[in-house]
Amino acid sequence: MKLYSYYRSSAAYRVRIALNLKGIKYEQVAVNLLKEEEMSESYAAVNPQNMVPVLEHEGRTFFQSMAILEYLEESFTQHKILPEDAVTRARVRALANIIACDIHPLNNLRVLKYLGNNFEANANQKNLWYRHWIEQGFAAMEVQLKDVSNGSFCVGEEAGMADVLLIPQVYNARRFEVDMSQYPLISSIEQHCLTLAPFIQAIPENQPDAI
Repeated sequence: MKLYSYYRSSAAYRVRIALNLKGIKYEQVAVNLLKEEEMSESYAAVNPQNMVPVLEHEGRTFFQSMAILEYLEESFTQHKILPEDAVTRARVRALANIIACDIHPLNNLRVLKYLGNNFEANANQKNLWYRHWIEQGFAAMEVQLKDVSNGSFCVGEEAGMADVLLIPQVYNARRFEVDMSQYPLISSIEQHCLTLAPFIQAIPENQPDAI
């Protein structure tokens, strides 16, 4: 199994966590987004969308981190990241989608580059943009977690899909100096997850391409 990844890509980060939780061995291929290696002809042959992550497995290529997570969940039964019952599964997906649909797409590196290149947004303005969408999403997530979280994981007694998405997003929030004291439950989940080997191994600074 091969994962095309950039160490600080939160989308790649979430796939690394899931692979680690399931105990799946994989090879990483570094794609440096700051050097725009994803825009090369050779990488376009891997992913026509010019994005990471990409997962290659048994001669097949998979794009989009959420689709990759679903593929891993359905193909590898060890450590399920989605609950069995439909109600709880829907709640987990809803929490995950706050990040996948409402926060991350607006804060992607290519969006920040576009704001600077086309609207002359300076670093401070881009940081304000970034924090706005995280704070809005985290505020809603904090409220929803009160109904389902024990403070160690988003839902249930084991790490699941919502945790897989949350931890990379909190990493980015801290990079952009979001005041995490506003979100005590999210912070508690982060603190606990980062004591676990699958999460520690996936941390950006622990990746072979970390700068």
